[in-house]
Amino acid sequence: MIAEDTMAGRLARIQQRIREACERAGRRPDSVTLLPVSKTFGEDALREAMALGLTRFGENKTQEIRQKAVALAGHGLKWVLIGHLQTNKAKDAARDAAEVQSLDRVELAEALHRRLQNEGRTLDVLVQVKTSPEPSKYGMAPEDVAPFLRRIAADFPTLRVRGLMTLAVNSPDPAQVRACFRALRELRDRLAQERIAGVSLDRLSMGMSGDFELAIEEGSTEVRIGSAIFGARSYPDPQ
Repeated sequence: MIAEDTMAGRLARIQQRIREACERAGRRPDSVTLLPVSKTFGEDALREAMALGLTRFGENKTQEIRQKAVALAGHGLKWVLIGHLQTNKAKDAARDAAEVQSLDRVELAEALHRRLQNEGRTLDVLVQVKTSPEPSKYGMAPEDVAPFLRRIAADFPTLRVRGLMTLAVNSPDPAQVRACFRALRELRDRLAQERIAGVSLDRLSMGMSGDFELAIEEGSTEVRIGSAIFGARSYPDPQ
């Protein structure tokens, strides 16, 4: 038996809940990928996660990716940037990230493309779409996504679009949360009919620790889970 109040126990429980959500939705369990979100957790927690077979981690900040990439070099880890990316941090993302899930504007695409050309590499990206009315949420307006995808395909060949990402509204009402996820899936389905050359929309990154089961039921292919695996986060006191 795995103790529930351990990382191994929490991970096993999340994996079970993913399987159960897939079953409710009539989907195969392997149709949903788990992205462990390690932001704010240190090297020891990451080593514990690695011992459980995890090698791909979501982070919010490029500076945290850099620190962890240096400390854990040589282990074949892949770092996925899921937080808002400032244009002046594009160089760091182009150097260290295996993927950026928060691409949301042309200026950022231009900056990443330029830096990637310097690095001699390409980068998988997801376009972040704003499906919530909250001002605090980032993302591109749904109506702007199609021309943005065409622009990327035409002008930024170092960026490989793999799908879309969103953050649902922070609400106790499951119907409001579910509506955000459904909106992204429906947008993806409409965009897929355009068959934009060089653009893949197979992936929908949506759902976090508090709402991932709703996201799976609405078509998510990847859930971003942090505290439900790593435990409660400790944030520094504001200065």
